[in-house]
Amino acid sequence: MQVRDDHRAAIVEAATRLLRSQGTRAVTTRAVSELAGVQAPTIYRLFGDKDGLIDAVAEHVMATYVDTKAANPGGDDPVADLRAGWQGHIDFGLANPGLFALLNNPERASRSPATAMGLRVLQARVRRLAEAGLLRVDEDRAVAMIHAAGTGTVLALLGMPAESRDAHLPDAMFNAVAAAILTPAPVPASTTADPGAVAVTFRTVLPDLPALTPAERAVMAEWLTRSLTQLQDS
Repeated sequence: MQVRDDHRAAIVEAATRLLRSQGTRAVTTRAVSELAGVQAPTIYRLFGDKDGLIDAVAEHVMATYVDTKAANPGGDDPVADLRAGWQGHIDFGLANPGLFALLNNPERASRSPATAMGLRVLQARVRRLAEAGLLRVDEDRAVAMIHAAGTGTVLALLGMPAESRDAHLPDAMFNAVAAAILTPAPVPASTTADPGAVAVTFRTVLPDLPALTPAERAVMAEWLTRSLTQLQDS
């Protein structure tokens, strides 16, 4: 079993190096087996085919990246933490164009545990914004907007010649998304506050409200969701 694990790790590492340095086309069975110091049949036995190997590489790199993000609990400023996570996403995509394309293939992303964990990290950052009274849209909408904008920004930059990429695009896109989902300041206890932000903030504490039955909490959550949907779509 140890030999099998060692071979698997060596193959994934070799394929990762080839993918990062030369792109997907360079990840051939022959090239990987030579770099990893194993026989080609070993690759087929462990991964099935080239697609299986590339899936394993993508999962390995994504898992390592997500573990790094998850290990950073963030500071006292949830907006600064969100911006740092955004920049990390941009940097990762630009440094790993081949892997980024694989990881954001819709068919692959839907079954990737590492991708799902990455979204949970983003959801946790968005929840901190909501708890601080800084979110004007519901958490699911905020996560979707940040994820879509971040991925789109990387793809747009990758589509430009490296020497003429718009270095200010990531900041401009972040600022645009932030303006759409964040309040200018924490929501005060006032009737003049943004009603959407108040509703989002209130929903974060709904599970902890005393003297309510589960059914009552569910009804209140439904009312808040309907109100937020109307506010967001109006």
